[in-house]
Amino acid sequence: MSPVRFRFSSSALDPESLRTELSDPTCGGYTAFEGWVRNHNEGREVRHLEYEAFAELAVREGERIIAEACERFGVDHARCVHRVGDLALGELAVWVGVSARHRDEAFKACRYIIDEVKHRVPIWKKEHYVDGDSGWVNCERCAGTPAHADHASDDHAHSHSPHFHHEHSHHEHTHHAAATHRQFVEPPRVPDYSRQMNLREVGAAGQARLRAARVAVVGAGGLGVPVLQYLAGAGIGRLTLIDGDRLEPSNLHRQTWYALADCGTPKAELAAARVRALNPDVDVQVHIGRLDIENGATLLAHHDLVIDCTDNFATKFLINDLAQSLGVPAVLASVHQYEGQLQVVDPTRHSACLRCLWPNATRDGVVGNCAEAGVLGPVPGVLGGLQALEALKIVLGLPGRLGDELLTVDLVGLSTTRLRARRNAACDGGCEPSSLALQCAARERRDASRAPLELEFDDLQSALAEGYSLVDIREPEEIDETPLETAALPVPMGELLAGRNLPPEGRYLLICARGARSLGTARSLRDRGLENVYSLKGGALGLSERQGRI
Repeated sequence: MSPVRFRFSSSALDPESLRTELSDPTCGGYTAFEGWVRNHNEGREVRHLEYEAFAELAVREGERIIAEACERFGVDHARCVHRVGDLALGELAVWVGVSARHRDEAFKACRYIIDEVKHRVPIWKKEHYVDGDSGWVNCERCAGTPAHADHASDDHAHSHSPHFHHEHSHHEHTHHAAATHRQFVEPPRVPDYSRQMNLREVGAAGQARLRAARVAVVGAGGLGVPVLQYLAGAGIGRLTLIDGDRLEPSNLHRQTWYALADCGTPKAELAAARVRALNPDVDVQVHIGRLDIENGATLLAHHDLVIDCTDNFATKFLINDLAQSLGVPAVLASVHQYEGQLQVVDPTRHSACLRCLWPNATRDGVVGNCAEAGVLGPVPGVLGGLQALEALKIVLGLPGRLGDELLTVDLVGLSTTRLRARRNAACDGGCEPSSLALQCAARERRDASRAPLELEFDDLQSALAEGYSLVDIREPEEIDETPLETAALPVPMGELLAGRNLPPEGRYLLICARGARSLGTARSLRDRGLENVYSLKGGALGLSERQGRI
């Protein structure tokens, strides 16, 4: 078994006993670095300090650093021991020792280990000042500085003069020549959370909470991309990605994490690869497929938080219901053209859920999605960023998180509005989470047992010949811009949803631009008892495409 060359200690360090670990009669050069706790930092008087570390990650990276030093400089033995816990003034905080055939290699390897530990090993310290104040500081890590720059002025601990044994001079030239021609190996990079850990509300304890968190993200598109970027960058321990779509060229103006060459690839695969590249310490779980009533409870179980990044209402309400059933918070967002809305549903706080605002799930197509209504790329980016922020507030226990309210964002006027979202009293008894998913399943079975909602025709005359009355549910300006070749009764979708009735004895074919709004409206009208209502598949534009006009 290989010796442990990097380790932590919660008790005082004894340099003499550490030096004996490096004793080797074949080595003539020995160098040691000792970092002590001093009584001041940046002009403030220090009383004592604390060191904390993510031990598993830190030891792994420390071992890599020492292995690199031995390989690069040809040294025989190297060790590094770092204190954790509370340290008094003058205590030895870090010790590095190297023994080699010659002093030059020992010098260089020791300095290399010191600098790389400073940059790459996740160790943090908390200053305790004489005036009673305290705070986590950047410890021995200086992100953004070249790897081998001199950071002596940044160290809280100062170095003790190196110790030397005499060195043997034989074969010195040959050994130096070999060392000179060693190929430099670029050291691996590790995540650096120091900027967020400098926040008093985060610190090492908060970072540990992020590391332990398990978050499911449903959807890896316009909302999901910024959510995944920020959560992976923050160091969330596990991210579960659920998405069944493949990337299309029309996605790229708002899903800027991906590339044109990626089109045709499942978004979940692409997103997982991007997460791993951004932060290899994140445990990424992938499900390529839609969240549905059959797999939802299994996929979302054992998570601390669910984030809805979808663009269809059926999945949003399903996520709402599953979050209630599983007893975990859900962060939901929707985007429509230049606007968006954000809501946090938290059953642990008995907050209002989607069904408190809309007892019956809004039908897909009633409000246009990005394909139907259009969207500017930054709009879902802003809403996804807000979702990531709310998610981090929840994991870290930060103040100011959304409660029983709906946040609406107007990105044209750059205004936000908080709308009170009161919890429905029925949710205390008649809205049991375990029954909500069953209601969704029953609704899906009921829809499946009905006649098909969508019909496809090559031309509208064929529909008329089969006895259907044509109803154009587009807005007047849409009809003026793209009129149908066959006359249809113009009834805007809003009027139908608001209660305008069609004679029950008729058979109706609803027409919109691409079929999404007509499909949602047909579902709603069937729920009201009008069974002979259908949607033209693909809408007016799909009809034109089939006829080869566009």
